[in-house]
Amino acid sequence: MTSSGLSIRRLALADMDAAARVHRAAFDHALPWLAGLHTPDEDRWFYRERMFASCTLWGWFEGEAMCGVIAFHDDWIEQLYVLPAAQGRGVGSALLQLAQQGADRLQLWTFQRNAQARRFYEARGFVLVEETDGSRNEEREPDARYVWTRS
Repeated sequence: MTSSGLSIRRLALADMDAAARVHRAAFDHALPWLAGLHTPDEDRWFYRERMFASCTLWGWFEGEAMCGVIAFHDDWIEQLYVLPAAQGRGVGSALLQLAQQGADRLQLWTFQRNAQARRFYEARGFVLVEETDGSRNEEREPDARYVWTRS
């Protein structure tokens, strides 16, 4: 899919370093109290060895530069990150729609304190179904599980 220098395409292994960079920049911007949790090398390893091996990944590009990434499998969205400079322009919505096209139900986790992500998902029909104290996630950050069901 392409229009005026913008494109969305399925990602290949060669794209995983760029996906990791988008993830880190967006994560650190949205959750500065968790910045530095992983090194860039750890992020690249995670995308190459875990995300690419278990998920379908798509990226949003402006020219050659990736500015958004989504990773999903079965009925789970594992990752959805958009560079701060590209937020508010429909990038996240377009990536989310790719996952929704082939699903009757999707679920995801986000952190309770990530108010921007929560508003984003709620505005697109996701419903809060569970909140935890964070004891089961690596960051030890209270989180929230959302579910979307095709109507």
